[in-house]
Amino acid sequence: MDKKNMIYRVPLSVRFCHVFIVICFLLAALSGLSLFFPSLHILGSVLGTPQLVRVLHPFMGLTVFILLIFMLIKLVKHNIPNKDDIRWLKNIDKVIAGKEPEDIPIGKYNAGQKFLFWCIMSLISVLVITGLIMWRRYFADYFPIPVVRIAIMFHSIAAIALMLLIIGHAYMAIWVKGSIKGMIVGYVSRAWARKNHSQWYAEEMEKVYAKEAKELEKDKPIDTKDGI
Repeated sequence: MDKKNMIYRVPLSVRFCHVFIVICFLLAALSGLSLFFPSLHILGSVLGTPQLVRVLHPFMGLTVFILLIFMLIKLVKHNIPNKDDIRWLKNIDKVIAGKEPEDIPIGKYNAGQKFLFWCIMSLISVLVITGLIMWRRYFADYFPIPVVRIAIMFHSIAAIALMLLIIGHAYMAIWVKGSIKGMIVGYVSRAWARKNHSQWYAEEMEKVYAKEAKELEKDKPIDTKDGI
């Protein structure tokens, strides 16, 4: 891959974390659906027998939570909302039509991606809290039965909402050409960055030009006078 016209977008640690999140979330989602809908018990076979599913499902969920906390630490600075996000949202109809306004500076992530980021973080927090309350083997006995029932209800709602968000996230990644490749190899083309994240592109190009200028200055021969 020629990196000359590419920009480094996704660090290796984030890419690996993303892969493990996908795997663990898929296992947690399928096993969770099999527990919530007994008629779909076949989905839980990805983790083994029904008994094993009940044991492993909570651990899969906790693993997803821990990995997302790592993602939060790595990406939170790029997902802080700003006033330009409001302008982006006001032009959401143009964005959906594929005519994203060029006069709105977009950082590493746009308003839609930031919204998705915080929704995922919020929902996984709800899932962990309610999951611990209803985790019969370790914690459920410490809570009254009505509290456990409420936890089960909110756990189910949050789980379904998170699954729908992840499906939407996957669809958007496919819809915006070049996004999946960027997550796999870590690099995106300059043209892609300029079109989809103009402000981030400008910031990254400033770094590139500064690095090139520094290298040129370093390689520049030093003028000397005879006898000096």
